[in-house]
Amino acid sequence: MSQLSDISLVAQVIVFHNTKAFDQLVKKYQSAVRRFFLNLTCGDNELSDDLAQETFIKAYTGLASFRNLSSFSTWLYRIAYNVFYDYLRSRKETDDLDYRQVDAECSVRQPDIGQKMDLYRALAMLKDMERTCITLFYMEDLSIEKIAGITGCPVNTVKSHLSRAKSKMATYLKQNGYDGQ
Repeated sequence: MSQLSDISLVAQVIVFHNTKAFDQLVKKYQSAVRRFFLNLTCGDNELSDDLAQETFIKAYTGLASFRNLSSFSTWLYRIAYNVFYDYLRSRKETDDLDYRQVDAECSVRQPDIGQKMDLYRALAMLKDMERTCITLFYMEDLSIEKIAGITGCPVNTVKSHLSRAKSKMATYLKQNGYDGQ
């Protein structure tokens, strides 16, 4: 589906209250939004599902505010970004995640999970904005300009976050046995 069909679906929802048109938008973007949250939450499936659901609820209730100043996907990621940061602001301070417990739990359910856990640990070391930028750039394949639109940061700030995040992750992964191959 192109951006034009996204706009057509949005118009059907707004004008005719066509919920099936919104269902099509959800089906198109739900995997990407969930993957975005999965990386931001360092692999927390349940939280990712909850945040994705909240994103689509907010998108549906706020669809009339979509002005087509950016693509629908950029608008949706902006909502997802805000949902995630609302979650961060609302959660209570907790102790750091006990990775040994997570490793033990995940290794029983999924064999050969080590690399994924190492990646999530590396992501967890990053500041929230660095994790957001690196997730959008490398895992969602969005341009720096789109990331700037989603986060509200200037383009050069996004580039700085990406550079710092790559450096931190490379250092962590090298210290944990990955040699850059």
